[in-house]
Order: sequence, then structure tokens, then C-alpha cells
Amino acid sequence: MSGFAEMDVDTIWHDGEYVDWEDATTHVLTHGLHYGTGVFEGVRAYDTGDGTAVFRWEEHLDRFFESTKPYDMEIPFSREELTEATMEVIRRNDLDSAYVRPIAYYGYHSLGVSPGDCPTEVAIAAWPWGTYLGDDALENGIKAMVSSWRKHSSSQIPTNAKTTGLYVNSLLAGEEARRNGYKEAIVLNKEGNVAEGPGENIFLVRDGEIFTPGLSESILDGITRNTVIELARERGYTVHDNVSISRGELNTADELFFTGSAAEVTPIRQVDNVEIGNGSRGPITEELQTAFFDLVERRTDDHEEWLTYV
Repeated sequence: MSGFAEMDVDTIWHDGEYVDWEDATTHVLTHGLHYGTGVFEGVRAYDTGDGTAVFRWEEHLDRFFESTKPYDMEIPFSREELTEATMEVIRRNDLDSAYVRPIAYYGYHSLGVSPGDCPTEVAIAAWPWGTYLGDDALENGIKAMVSSWRKHSSSQIPTNAKTTGLYVNSLLAGEEARRNGYKEAIVLNKEGNVAEGPGENIFLVRDGEIFTPGLSESILDGITRNTVIELARERGYTVHDNVSISRGELNTADELFFTGSAAEVTPIRQVDNVEIGNGSRGPITEELQTAFFDLVERRTDDHEEWLTYV
């Protein structure tokens, strides 16, 4: 998300108003800045033959509201207001495709750990954002390392809420990987089983079947994860979506891939110093990746209900 200054993006929606990009500011003593008390979503809008469409907006909106519940946070806008704001931000910035970031956080009032009377502020931004893990990642795959940092347990902090403060865990894992020459990390949970990537869910292919860690493994309930599970089952694949995967199983997988709104469907060609499969994008990964992009870019009429047109 670098290069904002060079982007031709002018407008952000903030608490019911459309404001200039550089004026979308908040106080330095904002509660969310000090304690990580915010929730957010990452959503993609795609350029289709029928215009710009936001992918699975309703599901992202569901998770946005659900993420507030553990923090007793009330979003002071309706689903309809947030939807219209999102579409208008995309229109005002004249974006054919975009990454969309809704965020809600406890604002400025007091700085006790308890948010007390801190208001809930809400903002929605959108900007152009290409391939998350690199231009060649989708075709050639990436190298990942198993991080020394573990994913926190859902008994410590809710993992089914997309909370701003929790992403320090992702930052530590991802930066460790990049310092060691890898593109991304794979994070284990406290039991030592595979959880996910810093911002992605992970899938394993073995003997023609597909496996992905279950929600009890301290993962985020990813919307792209659920999309790929459904696409795979529609194509006749057996998908085990509630399993535990040991670290060692990564090394013997036929194929591995990440999914996420930012990462989309990204193959993993190497874990640590071990080549996965034949060291390139596997055939099942390629089939599901193609199905995903055919869907979001509307080269198929399937799942029209997953698209909200701007």
C-alpha cells in the first residue's frame, strides 16, 4: 500500500462526509491508535464487461459488523449507508478496479484502556492496487518460510474478528520472512499446527484432494477461502475444510496455495528450503485460480449474486 502520494485518488468517506484524501485525519490521541481497537475489511472491486463490481460485498459487510461484537463497538451507520458510501467513493475516484478498505475504530475522547465514551469513527477508502505478492506470483508462485512467531489462540484474542491491533502478529511474521529472503510467511498456531499466512488462508493439495485448516485452528474465516472451497466442490473436488495440518505435511504436499482478498489465489512453490511438488504452480491450483478470475472478471455467468455493481 505504498505510493499514495503518486496515486490519482482524491476522496475518502469519513463519518458521513466525503473529504479530500489529505484531510482524512484523526487525532493523535485516538484510542484505536494507542490500543489497536479497530476493525476493518479488505475488499476488491474488479473491472468487468458490465462495469466495476465489488466482490462479495455483502459477506464482507457481514464480517465487518460481526467483528465489532467482541469489542462492544456500535457502528453508527447502516449497511445501506456503508454500501452507498463505498460505491460513491469508487465513483468519485473514477476507479475501474480497486482495493476497498472500510475501517471502524474507537476515536478521540479518553485514553484509559476502556474506550468509555470514545466515539466510533468509520471511514472507507479505495485505491488502485495490483497483485499483492508480486506481478509474477500468480503464475510462478512464491517462496514462503514457516515463521518463528506463532498465531495467537482464539482463547486469547478472537481470531474470527478482523481487528487492527492483531495485525502486529502478521507484521512480525511477514517481516521476518522478507528479511530472510522469502516473499511471505506461514504461521503456526500455539499447538504447532499450520494456521494461515499473515494475511491469507492456506490450502494444501494431496492425492487430488484439498485440505485447509478449520476455524478451530485460530484462523480468520476468509471470504476468498470460502469462495475457493465452493468453486472446488463445484468442480468435483473433495475439500476437507476442518482439518489440522502439521508443519511436516507442508513439505510433502503436492501443491500449496494462499487465498485472500489481497492475495487472491497465489501458489506457493517453496516452503523454507523445500520445493513443493515440481516447484511451480500445480494443476489444481491453476484450475481454481482460473475459475476464480473467470468469476470476478465475469468471463462466466456463475455466481452473479457475489457481485455488487458500482
